[in-house]
Amino acid sequence: MSSDHYFSPAPGTVLKTRQITVQLHGQDHELTTANSVFSPSHIDTGTEVLLKYAPEPPLTGHFLDLGCGWGPIALHLALASPESTVWAVDVNERALDLVRTNAATLGLTNVKAVLAADVPADISFRTIWSNPPIRVGKDELHGLMQTWLPRLESEADAWLVIQRNLGSDSLQRWLAAELPDTFETTREAISKGFRVLQVHRS
Repeated sequence: MSSDHYFSPAPGTVLKTRQITVQLHGQDHELTTANSVFSPSHIDTGTEVLLKYAPEPPLTGHFLDLGCGWGPIALHLALASPESTVWAVDVNERALDLVRTNAATLGLTNVKAVLAADVPADISFRTIWSNPPIRVGKDELHGLMQTWLPRLESEADAWLVIQRNLGSDSLQRWLAAELPDTFETTREAISKGFRVLQVHRS
């Protein structure tokens, strides 16, 4: 893995920021991205599909954006639910800095961009949204799912978007087999080669 891959903890490249205009929660916003983060020039197709097909988030509670990158999902959630607390989690410190910058640009005080270890262990989540980092490998991806999905509150949902040819169907089968019986995984949407999965905890 090269030192400047988007899932490197500390990219070794010289920081080069750029401004892009994106639509989040129905409005255009000018935000900051940079090299050595995921999809720095635009909102990637998978995230666009997730934002289109996932329902409006709950009004309050702790939310999780797992693998937040420069922040489109976390910022969307924070704009949609200003009374919530949105935990934006990534391994890439540059990405987390960009989330903090973009949250400040939008005047959002309800976004916490942190490493996984900095999320308090006693917090459970009203919703989890993720365009998970499939390319980290199956074992690491499964570890992320086993770590975070059990932290859903009762009667809460996670929304995941995965490209079909990168294993969305196999991940759906794995979730159904590995999560406790109180979890149900269903395919809620298909668009542009991506699947949106809902994981409901009863």
